[in-house]
Amino acid sequence: MAKRGYGRKIISVPGKYVFLILTILCVAMMLLSFTTDFITGPFETVAGYVIIPFQKGIGSAGAWLNTRSENIRRINELNEENKELKSRIDELTIRVNDLQRDKYELAELRSLFLLDEQYSDYEKIGARVIGKDTGNWFSSFIIDKGSKDGIKTDMNVMAGSGLVGIVTNVGPNWAQVRSIIDDTSSLSGMVMSTSDTLIVSGDLTLMDDGYIRFSQLIDEEDIVTQGDQVVTSSISNKYLPGISIGYITEIQLDPNNLTKSGYLTPVVDFKNLSTVLVVTDLKEDLR
Repeated sequence: MAKRGYGRKIISVPGKYVFLILTILCVAMMLLSFTTDFITGPFETVAGYVIIPFQKGIGSAGAWLNTRSENIRRINELNEENKELKSRIDELTIRVNDLQRDKYELAELRSLFLLDEQYSDYEKIGARVIGKDTGNWFSSFIIDKGSKDGIKTDMNVMAGSGLVGIVTNVGPNWAQVRSIIDDTSSLSGMVMSTSDTLIVSGDLTLMDDGYIRFSQLIDEEDIVTQGDQVVTSSISNKYLPGISIGYITEIQLDPNNLTKSGYLTPVVDFKNLSTVLVVTDLKEDLR
């Protein structure tokens, strides 16, 4: 026996078409209600149960869509405002960084200007630091001036309030500087208040505490004390006389009971060097 219903085709109408048909029907009934008196009796009752709720549904849907559209528009506006604010913040951050860098460079240039005036007897040329050895300290570094600019080996280098070091190697447009804090550095110094001489030696380990070492101070009258200024002495072979090195921080009598040794606080910030002055006068030319 053949089963019924297998050949039957089910017609499915998409929801959007149903919605369209009902909308057209609703509009038509509204027009009829305004232009004629036809909608009376049973038909009016049917309209009250079918058309009016449908109108309310359409009205609610329209209001929801309008609110949703307004919210989306507002969100897009806020996103644009947010992008503009972020862009403005980035610009201001860059500007603040530039101002801070300019402020630091201005302060450094001012200190170099004062240093130039303080040692006006010496001819000098400015240079920028373009490289350094690894580590926290500028114990050895490269500047952007060389033989083409008149830089020579053994020229003294200054920054901050005094002596940085000495030129050890020169190329056409660069030069290498060894600082007085370097482990291999040693120079003759002099206590300003007494003219007593001593030896200043570099020690990078001590620089972690902010000091450099001095030794062989002969202070027979026991006058030298903490706070006394130490400068380069006139008996140094390569360093020009009278350039500030630092101030005595600690002093003690050596076991031989003849000499004293201790520590100096340097007048140069060897952790931050970006510009320096190279004294173009050589010690050998002044003899």
